[in-house]
Amino acid sequence: MDLAGVAREAFGGGRRLAGVERLRGGSKKGVHRLLFEDGGTAVAYVWSAAENHWPGADEPADDADPLAHASGVALFGAAHRRLTALGVRTPRVHLLDGSRTRFPADVAVVEDVTGLGGENLEALLERDPRAAAPVLARLADTLRVLGEHRAPSWGKLALLDNGGVSKGSSPAQLVLDRALADLAEAAGRDDRIATARGRLADGLHTRAAAVAPRGGGYGLVHGELGPDHVLVDAAGEPVLIDIEGLMHFDAEWEHVFLRIRFGDHYPSLGGTEGLDRHRLDLYGLAIRLSLVAGPLRLLDGDFPHRAMMREIAEYNLVAALALVE
Repeated sequence: MDLAGVAREAFGGGRRLAGVERLRGGSKKGVHRLLFEDGGTAVAYVWSAAENHWPGADEPADDADPLAHASGVALFGAAHRRLTALGVRTPRVHLLDGSRTRFPADVAVVEDVTGLGGENLEALLERDPRAAAPVLARLADTLRVLGEHRAPSWGKLALLDNGGVSKGSSPAQLVLDRALADLAEAAGRDDRIATARGRLADGLHTRAAAVAPRGGGYGLVHGELGPDHVLVDAAGEPVLIDIEGLMHFDAEWEHVFLRIRFGDHYPSLGGTEGLDRHRLDLYGLAIRLSLVAGPLRLLDGDFPHRAMMREIAEYNLVAALALVE
């Protein structure tokens, strides 16, 4: 990918690119810091099969499945427009190009929120929890804004904005079906899951049977909102990144993931008041299984940070088994 050409398209010829630094993360896209001769920086996202480490990355994405992998400039653009309209901070956009005419991949150039030496919320929580407290409070406000922005249907924004309809009879049924598929896949890769497969399947079905239909629409959820997906800008504001999966869905799906990733800091984000206990129970087991099957699947490919993926799979495998003891 000619990132110098991408930089020229974003900023014109007045800024000369001095270098490029690949940033860690991005299993479905390449993330690169652009370093300019004037000392400024920006971040380039590249969505291409070469930058996507998931098996089957060259197959067309099924955007009608809310739980399918979210990748590409169309999903990013729809999410960015909606968040901006709601006043939710996300990196400012300098360029969006999904034409595949000027460049061989979908690309975006966005504000480098943290710049050289900056940090995300995960790093700030580890370094100085007291300094992170007001950021968590502002993130809780952001979650309330997202939760109150409701739609009558569930699904990814780009699909719904274009009049599309998502698969499935309900979010809970979608989650159950995906969890059973994740269970089958994980059982083929780890003997401990295979041994407990019957208990885990029973646990999923029992939890799903307790979920009652709901009305009132569906708020916005990020889908993978861990502290590593929240940057902290110079004003101490939380800035959401990896937003391609933004969708209207059950808030319980978001909150289970938040509880897992934020741990002891989760109560600062508002807790589970007003959420449905049965959905939390179903989604809790389902997400644990997803965090086993997904990393194991990723290890089939060439994802570089392999030890980290093994640790994620192992941690969630133990947690999933504990839920059905």
